[in-house]
Amino acid sequence: MSQHARFNRHATPQEAQPSAPQEPAGAGQQAQPSPSDVKRWRQYLADERAEAAVYRDLAQNRQGEERDILLALAEAEGRHEAHWLGLLGERAGKPRRASVRSRMLGFLARHFGSVFVLALAQRAEGRSPYAKDPNATEAMAADEQIHEEVVRGLATRGRNRLAGTFRAAVFGANDGLVSNLSLVMGMAASGVASSVVLLSGIAGLLAGAMSMGAGEFISVRSQRELLAATRPTQVTLLAAPKLDLEHNELLLVYLARGMTQEAAEHRVAERMGLLPCDCDPSLSLQPELPDVEDQHEAVGTAWGAALSSFCFFASGAIVPILPFLFGLTGVAALVAAGILVGLALLVTGATVGLLSGTSPLTRGLRQLAIGLGAAAITYLLGLAFGTVVG
Repeated sequence: MSQHARFNRHATPQEAQPSAPQEPAGAGQQAQPSPSDVKRWRQYLADERAEAAVYRDLAQNRQGEERDILLALAEAEGRHEAHWLGLLGERAGKPRRASVRSRMLGFLARHFGSVFVLALAQRAEGRSPYAKDPNATEAMAADEQIHEEVVRGLATRGRNRLAGTFRAAVFGANDGLVSNLSLVMGMAASGVASSVVLLSGIAGLLAGAMSMGAGEFISVRSQRELLAATRPTQVTLLAAPKLDLEHNELLLVYLARGMTQEAAEHRVAERMGLLPCDCDPSLSLQPELPDVEDQHEAVGTAWGAALSSFCFFASGAIVPILPFLFGLTGVAALVAAGILVGLALLVTGATVGLLSGTSPLTRGLRQLAIGLGAAAITYLLGLAFGTVVG
Protein backbone atom coordinates (compact mmCIF):
# COMPACT_ATOMS: atom_id res chain seq x y z
CA MET A 1 0.00 0.00 0.00
CA SER A 2 1.16 3.58 -0.54
CA GLN A 3 1.36 4.42 3.17
CA HIS A 4 3.41 1.30 3.81
CA ALA A 5 5.76 2.16 0.97
CA ARG A 6 6.09 5.76 2.17
CA PHE A 7 7.19 4.72 5.66
CA ASN A 8 9.39 1.98 4.22
CA ARG A 9 11.34 4.47 2.13
CA HIS A 10 12.12 6.64 5.17
CA ALA A 11 12.85 3.93 7.76
CA THR A 12 16.52 3.96 8.79
CA PRO A 13 18.50 1.84 11.27
CA GLN A 14 18.58 3.29 14.74
CA GLU A 15 22.34 2.80 14.90
CA ALA A 16 23.01 4.85 11.77
CA GLN A 17 25.69 7.54 12.21
CA PRO A 18 24.92 11.02 10.81
CA SER A 19 28.29 11.16 9.04
CA ALA A 20 27.88 7.77 7.40
CA PRO A 21 24.61 7.59 5.44
CA GLN A 22 23.19 4.13 4.95
CA GLU A 23 20.61 2.63 2.67
CA PRO A 24 17.07 2.81 4.06
CA ALA A 25 15.87 -0.31 5.76
CA GLY A 26 13.79 -2.37 3.36
CA ALA A 27 15.16 -0.70 0.24
CA GLY A 28 16.18 -2.96 -2.61
CA GLN A 29 19.78 -1.68 -2.63
CA GLN A 30 20.49 -2.28 1.07
CA ALA A 31 23.64 -4.09 2.15
CA GLN A 32 23.72 -7.86 2.27
CA PRO A 33 21.89 -8.85 5.49
CA SER A 34 23.70 -10.87 8.11
CA PRO A 35 22.62 -14.43 8.95
CA SER A 36 21.14 -13.18 12.23
CA ASP A 37 19.07 -10.61 10.32
CA VAL A 38 17.74 -13.27 7.97
CA LYS A 39 16.91 -15.55 10.88
CA ARG A 40 15.07 -12.74 12.70
CA TRP A 41 13.14 -11.69 9.60
CA ARG A 42 12.08 -15.25 8.89
CA GLN A 43 10.80 -15.57 12.46
CA TYR A 44 8.87 -12.32 12.08
CA LEU A 45 7.42 -13.64 8.82
CA ALA A 46 6.28 -16.88 10.45
CA ASP A 47 4.73 -15.03 13.40
CA GLU A 48 2.89 -12.57 11.16
CA ARG A 49 1.42 -15.45 9.17
CA ALA A 50 0.38 -17.20 12.34
CA GLU A 51 -1.20 -14.07 13.86
CA ALA A 52 -3.14 -13.39 10.66
CA ALA A 53 -4.43 -16.96 10.80
CA VAL A 54 -5.48 -16.46 14.43
CA TYR A 55 -7.58 -13.42 13.54
CA ARG A 56 -9.14 -15.24 10.58
CA ASP A 57 -9.99 -18.24 12.77
CA LEU A 58 -11.55 -15.96 15.38
CA ALA A 59 -13.54 -14.19 12.67
CA GLN A 60 -15.18 -17.49 11.71
CA ASN A 61 -16.88 -17.56 15.13
CA ARG A 62 -18.04 -13.93 14.98
CA GLN A 63 -20.62 -12.02 13.04
CA GLY A 64 -21.18 -8.44 11.93
CA GLU A 65 -18.86 -5.73 13.18
CA GLU A 66 -16.60 -7.98 15.26
CA ARG A 67 -16.00 -10.23 12.26
CA ASP A 68 -15.10 -7.26 10.07
CA ILE A 69 -12.68 -5.92 12.69
CA LEU A 70 -10.90 -9.27 13.02
CA LEU A 71 -10.59 -9.64 9.24
CA ALA A 72 -9.17 -6.12 9.03
CA LEU A 73 -6.55 -7.07 11.63
CA ALA A 74 -5.67 -10.16 9.59
CA GLU A 75 -5.26 -7.96 6.51
CA ALA A 76 -2.92 -5.64 8.42
CA GLU A 77 -0.79 -8.61 9.52
CA GLY A 78 -0.69 -9.58 5.85
CA ARG A 79 0.86 -6.21 5.02
CA HIS A 80 3.53 -6.83 7.64
CA GLU A 81 4.12 -10.27 6.16
CA ALA A 82 4.67 -8.66 2.75
CA HIS A 83 7.28 -6.32 4.26
CA TRP A 84 9.40 -9.18 5.57
CA LEU A 85 8.95 -11.12 2.33
CA GLY A 86 10.24 -8.08 0.45
CA LEU A 87 13.34 -7.88 2.65
CA LEU A 88 14.03 -11.61 2.48
CA GLY A 89 13.45 -12.07 -1.23
CA GLU A 90 14.88 -15.42 -2.28
CA ARG A 91 16.20 -15.91 1.25
CA ALA A 92 12.67 -16.50 2.58
CA GLY A 93 13.22 -20.22 2.00
CA LYS A 94 11.04 -22.89 3.52
CA PRO A 95 8.45 -21.44 5.95
CA ARG A 96 9.62 -21.50 9.57
CA ARG A 97 7.44 -22.59 12.44
CA ALA A 98 5.82 -19.75 14.34
CA SER A 99 6.78 -19.08 17.96
CA VAL A 100 5.26 -21.25 20.68
CA ARG A 101 3.08 -18.31 21.72
CA SER A 102 1.70 -17.84 18.21
CA ARG A 103 1.07 -21.57 17.77
CA MET A 104 -0.75 -21.73 21.09
CA LEU A 105 -2.91 -18.76 20.09
CA GLY A 106 -3.73 -20.49 16.82
CA PHE A 107 -4.74 -23.71 18.56
CA LEU A 108 -7.00 -21.87 21.01
CA ALA A 109 -8.55 -19.77 18.25
CA ARG A 110 -9.36 -22.83 16.14
CA HIS A 111 -10.78 -24.93 18.93
CA PHE A 112 -12.27 -22.39 21.36
CA GLY A 113 -12.40 -18.86 19.94
CA SER A 114 -13.02 -17.44 23.40
CA VAL A 115 -12.17 -14.23 25.19
CA PHE A 116 -9.03 -15.95 26.51
CA VAL A 117 -7.58 -15.90 23.00
CA LEU A 118 -8.27 -12.19 22.63
CA ALA A 119 -6.71 -11.50 26.02
CA LEU A 120 -3.57 -13.41 25.00
CA ALA A 121 -3.53 -11.64 21.63
CA GLN A 122 -3.75 -8.32 23.44
CA ARG A 123 -0.62 -9.15 25.43
CA ALA A 124 1.13 -10.39 22.28
CA GLU A 125 0.43 -7.16 20.37
CA GLY A 126 1.66 -5.15 23.35
CA ARG A 127 5.02 -6.96 23.30
CA SER A 128 5.78 -6.34 19.63
CA PRO A 129 9.53 -5.80 18.99
CA TYR A 130 8.98 -3.60 15.94
CA ALA A 131 9.42 -0.32 17.82
CA LYS A 132 13.08 -1.24 18.50
CA ASP A 133 13.84 -3.17 15.33
CA PRO A 134 15.71 -1.02 12.76
CA ASN A 135 14.30 -3.07 9.88
CA ALA A 136 10.65 -2.56 10.78
CA THR A 137 8.95 0.57 9.51
CA GLU A 138 7.46 3.22 11.73
CA ALA A 139 4.06 2.36 10.28
CA MET A 140 4.41 -1.27 11.34
CA ALA A 141 5.34 -0.29 14.90
CA ALA A 142 2.38 2.08 15.02
CA ASP A 143 0.12 -0.66 13.63
CA GLU A 144 1.06 -2.99 16.48
CA GLN A 145 0.27 -0.32 19.07
CA ILE A 146 -3.12 0.30 17.49
CA HIS A 147 -3.77 -3.43 17.19
CA GLU A 148 -3.29 -3.78 20.94
CA GLU A 149 -6.03 -1.23 21.55
CA VAL A 150 -8.33 -2.82 18.96
CA VAL A 151 -7.92 -6.26 20.51
CA ARG A 152 -8.34 -4.74 23.98
CA GLY A 153 -11.71 -3.37 22.85
CA LEU A 154 -12.81 -6.74 21.46
CA ALA A 155 -11.62 -8.53 24.60
CA THR A 156 -13.49 -6.03 26.76
CA ARG A 157 -16.73 -6.98 25.02
CA GLY A 158 -16.11 -10.60 25.92
CA ARG A 159 -15.11 -9.75 29.47
CA ASN A 160 -18.33 -7.79 29.90
CA ARG A 161 -20.40 -10.71 28.62
CA LEU A 162 -18.96 -13.12 31.16
CA ALA A 163 -18.39 -10.65 34.00
CA GLY A 164 -21.06 -12.09 36.30
CA THR A 165 -20.23 -15.75 35.73
CA PHE A 166 -16.51 -15.07 35.94
CA ARG A 167 -16.90 -13.19 39.21
CA ALA A 168 -18.87 -16.06 40.73
CA ALA A 169 -16.37 -18.63 39.46
CA VAL A 170 -13.18 -16.93 40.61
CA PHE A 171 -14.42 -15.59 43.93
CA GLY A 172 -16.33 -18.77 44.72
CA ALA A 173 -13.48 -21.15 43.97
CA ASN A 174 -10.87 -18.94 45.62
CA ASP A 175 -12.97 -18.51 48.77
CA GLY A 176 -13.50 -22.25 48.95
CA LEU A 177 -9.81 -22.98 48.58
CA VAL A 178 -8.56 -20.43 51.09
CA SER A 179 -11.28 -20.66 53.74
CA ASN A 180 -11.37 -24.45 53.92
CA LEU A 181 -7.60 -24.81 53.82
CA SER A 182 -7.39 -22.31 56.67
CA LEU A 183 -10.05 -24.22 58.59
CA VAL A 184 -8.32 -27.57 58.06
CA MET A 185 -4.90 -26.17 58.98
CA GLY A 186 -6.23 -24.49 62.11
CA MET A 187 -8.09 -27.58 63.30
CA ALA A 188 -5.11 -29.85 62.64
CA ALA A 189 -2.73 -27.50 64.44
CA SER A 190 -4.94 -27.53 67.52
CA GLY A 191 -4.19 -31.23 67.97
CA VAL A 192 -7.57 -32.81 67.22
CA ALA A 193 -7.87 -36.18 65.47
CA SER A 194 -7.76 -36.42 61.68
CA SER A 195 -11.37 -37.60 61.62
CA VAL A 196 -12.40 -34.39 63.36
CA VAL A 197 -10.37 -32.36 60.85
CA LEU A 198 -12.16 -34.15 57.99
CA LEU A 199 -15.60 -33.56 59.49
CA SER A 200 -14.74 -29.91 60.06
CA GLY A 201 -13.64 -29.59 56.45
CA ILE A 202 -16.88 -31.13 55.17
CA ALA A 203 -18.90 -28.85 57.43
CA GLY A 204 -16.91 -25.86 56.20
CA LEU A 205 -17.56 -26.89 52.60
CA LEU A 206 -21.33 -27.17 53.04
CA ALA A 207 -21.72 -24.09 55.23
CA GLY A 208 -19.54 -21.95 53.00
CA ALA A 209 -21.19 -23.11 49.77
CA MET A 210 -24.67 -22.42 51.16
CA SER A 211 -23.54 -19.01 52.39
CA MET A 212 -21.96 -18.12 49.04
CA GLY A 213 -25.03 -19.26 47.11
CA ALA A 214 -27.44 -17.34 49.32
CA GLY A 215 -25.27 -14.23 49.28
CA GLU A 216 -24.94 -14.26 45.50
CA PHE A 217 -28.69 -14.77 45.09
CA ILE A 218 -29.45 -11.76 47.28
CA SER A 219 -26.73 -9.66 45.60
CA VAL A 220 -27.86 -10.27 42.02
CA ARG A 221 -31.56 -10.04 42.83
CA SER A 222 -31.01 -6.74 44.64
CA GLN A 223 -28.96 -5.35 41.76
CA ARG A 224 -31.62 -6.25 39.21
CA GLU A 225 -34.40 -4.80 41.35
CA LEU A 226 -32.43 -1.59 41.83
CA LEU A 227 -31.85 -1.22 38.09
CA ALA A 228 -35.50 -1.99 37.34
CA ALA A 229 -36.59 0.70 39.79
CA THR A 230 -34.46 3.35 38.06
CA ARG A 231 -35.42 2.49 34.46
CA PRO A 232 -37.94 4.85 32.79
CA THR A 233 -41.41 3.45 32.13
CA GLN A 234 -43.78 4.00 29.22
CA VAL A 235 -46.32 5.89 31.34
CA THR A 236 -45.68 9.13 29.46
CA LEU A 237 -46.98 7.57 26.25
CA LEU A 238 -50.25 6.54 27.90
CA ALA A 239 -50.91 9.55 30.11
CA ALA A 240 -49.89 12.34 27.70
CA PRO A 241 -53.24 12.61 25.80
CA LYS A 242 -55.17 13.02 29.06
CA LEU A 243 -52.99 15.66 30.72
CA ASP A 244 -54.37 19.09 31.61
CA LEU A 245 -52.75 21.52 29.22
CA GLU A 246 -53.00 24.28 31.79
CA HIS A 247 -50.99 22.32 34.32
CA ASN A 248 -48.81 20.07 32.20
CA GLU A 249 -46.61 18.06 34.55
CA LEU A 250 -45.09 16.05 31.71
CA LEU A 251 -42.40 18.71 31.50
CA LEU A 252 -41.32 17.79 35.03
CA VAL A 253 -40.82 14.18 33.99
CA TYR A 254 -38.30 15.06 31.31
CA LEU A 255 -36.54 17.64 33.44
CA ALA A 256 -36.16 15.01 36.19
CA ARG A 257 -34.62 12.65 33.64
CA GLY A 258 -31.88 15.17 32.95
CA MET A 259 -33.09 16.94 29.81
CA THR A 260 -32.46 20.63 29.28
CA GLN A 261 -35.44 22.98 29.48
CA GLU A 262 -35.50 23.39 25.70
CA ALA A 263 -35.25 19.68 24.97
CA ALA A 264 -37.89 18.87 27.59
CA GLU A 265 -40.33 21.41 26.16
CA HIS A 266 -39.76 20.01 22.69
CA ARG A 267 -40.42 16.44 23.88
CA VAL A 268 -43.61 17.59 25.63
CA ALA A 269 -44.80 19.20 22.41
CA GLU A 270 -44.18 15.92 20.59
CA ARG A 271 -46.03 13.84 23.17
CA MET A 272 -48.97 16.26 23.38
CA GLY A 273 -49.32 16.46 19.62
CA LEU A 274 -48.59 20.20 19.61
CA LEU A 275 -46.01 19.91 16.86
CA PRO A 276 -45.39 20.75 14.04
CA CYS A 277 -43.25 23.66 15.05
CA ASP A 278 -40.20 25.27 13.51
CA CYS A 279 -37.89 23.63 16.09
CA ASP A 280 -34.37 22.35 16.10
CA PRO A 281 -34.68 18.77 14.74
CA SER A 282 -31.78 17.64 16.95
CA LEU A 283 -34.10 18.03 19.93
CA SER A 284 -36.28 15.16 18.67
CA LEU A 285 -34.86 12.43 20.86
CA GLN A 286 -35.35 8.71 20.47
CA PRO A 287 -38.47 7.20 22.05
CA GLU A 288 -38.04 6.22 25.66
CA LEU A 289 -36.73 2.67 25.63
CA PRO A 290 -35.36 0.64 28.52
CA ASP A 291 -31.70 1.33 29.05
CA VAL A 292 -29.30 -1.43 28.17
CA GLU A 293 -28.38 -3.26 31.34
CA ASP A 294 -24.95 -2.61 32.71
CA GLN A 295 -23.16 -5.85 31.93
CA HIS A 296 -20.98 -5.45 35.01
CA GLU A 297 -23.92 -5.01 37.37
CA ALA A 298 -26.59 -7.42 36.25
CA VAL A 299 -25.72 -10.53 34.25
CA GLY A 300 -27.81 -13.67 34.33
CA THR A 301 -30.42 -14.56 36.89
CA ALA A 302 -30.21 -14.62 40.66
CA TRP A 303 -30.79 -18.39 40.72
CA GLY A 304 -28.08 -18.95 38.13
CA ALA A 305 -25.60 -16.83 40.07
CA ALA A 306 -26.46 -18.60 43.32
CA LEU A 307 -26.02 -22.06 41.79
CA SER A 308 -22.73 -21.02 40.20
CA SER A 309 -21.39 -19.65 43.48
CA PHE A 310 -22.47 -22.76 45.37
CA CYS A 311 -20.79 -25.10 42.87
CA PHE A 312 -17.60 -23.08 42.48
CA PHE A 313 -17.15 -22.65 46.24
CA ALA A 314 -17.73 -26.37 46.76
CA SER A 315 -15.25 -27.24 43.99
CA GLY A 316 -12.62 -25.14 45.73
CA ALA A 317 -13.46 -26.21 49.28
CA ILE A 318 -13.20 -29.92 48.51
CA VAL A 319 -9.55 -29.64 47.47
CA PRO A 320 -8.08 -29.20 51.01
CA ILE A 321 -9.94 -32.25 52.35
CA LEU A 322 -9.06 -34.62 49.49
CA PRO A 323 -5.96 -35.99 51.28
CA PHE A 324 -8.08 -36.78 54.36
CA LEU A 325 -10.75 -38.42 52.20
CA PHE A 326 -8.08 -40.71 50.73
CA GLY A 327 -6.80 -41.77 54.12
CA LEU A 328 -3.82 -39.50 54.75
CA THR A 329 -3.40 -38.18 58.28
CA GLY A 330 -1.19 -35.81 60.24
CA VAL A 331 1.55 -33.78 58.63
CA ALA A 332 1.42 -35.75 55.38
CA ALA A 333 -2.23 -34.80 54.88
CA LEU A 334 -1.54 -31.14 55.62
CA VAL A 335 1.41 -31.00 53.22
CA ALA A 336 -0.63 -32.68 50.48
CA ALA A 337 -3.53 -30.29 51.10
CA GLY A 338 -1.19 -27.30 50.90
CA ILE A 339 0.32 -28.49 47.61
CA LEU A 340 -3.08 -29.18 46.01
CA VAL A 341 -4.49 -25.84 47.10
CA GLY A 342 -1.32 -24.05 45.98
CA LEU A 343 -1.65 -25.50 42.48
CA ALA A 344 -5.33 -24.56 42.35
CA LEU A 345 -4.55 -20.99 43.48
CA LEU A 346 -1.93 -20.69 40.77
CA VAL A 347 -4.52 -21.76 38.19
CA THR A 348 -7.19 -19.32 39.38
CA GLY A 349 -4.68 -16.49 39.59
CA ALA A 350 -3.30 -17.23 36.13
CA THR A 351 -6.86 -17.29 34.75
CA VAL A 352 -7.48 -13.83 36.17
CA GLY A 353 -4.22 -12.66 34.65
CA LEU A 354 -5.11 -14.02 31.22
CA LEU A 355 -8.53 -12.42 31.17
CA SER A 356 -7.25 -9.08 32.47
CA GLY A 357 -4.43 -8.96 29.92
CA THR A 358 -1.71 -9.01 32.59
CA SER A 359 0.98 -11.54 33.45
CA PRO A 360 -0.56 -14.92 34.37
CA LEU A 361 2.53 -15.81 36.42
CA THR A 362 2.42 -12.61 38.48
CA ARG A 363 -1.28 -12.97 39.23
CA GLY A 364 -0.88 -16.66 40.01
CA LEU A 365 1.95 -16.04 42.46
CA ARG A 366 -0.01 -13.24 44.10
CA GLN A 367 -3.00 -15.53 44.57
CA LEU A 368 -0.72 -18.24 45.96
CA ALA A 369 0.93 -15.90 48.46
CA ILE A 370 -2.40 -14.55 49.74
CA GLY A 371 -4.02 -17.98 50.07
CA LEU A 372 -1.13 -19.78 51.73
CA GLY A 373 -0.43 -16.73 53.91
CA ALA A 374 -3.97 -16.85 55.29
CA ALA A 375 -3.64 -20.59 55.91
CA ALA A 376 -0.30 -20.16 57.68
CA ILE A 377 -1.73 -17.51 60.01
CA THR A 378 -4.68 -19.76 60.86
CA TYR A 379 -2.30 -22.65 61.51
CA LEU A 380 -0.31 -20.54 63.97
CA LEU A 381 -3.55 -19.51 65.70
CA GLY A 382 -4.54 -23.17 65.89
CA LEU A 383 -1.22 -24.01 67.51
CA ALA A 384 -1.69 -21.24 70.05
CA PHE A 385 -5.26 -22.29 70.78
CA GLY A 386 -4.26 -25.93 71.20
CA THR A 387 -1.47 -24.95 73.60
CA VAL A 388 -3.80 -22.83 75.73
CA VAL A 389 -6.54 -25.48 75.88
CA GLY A 390 -4.04 -28.25 76.42
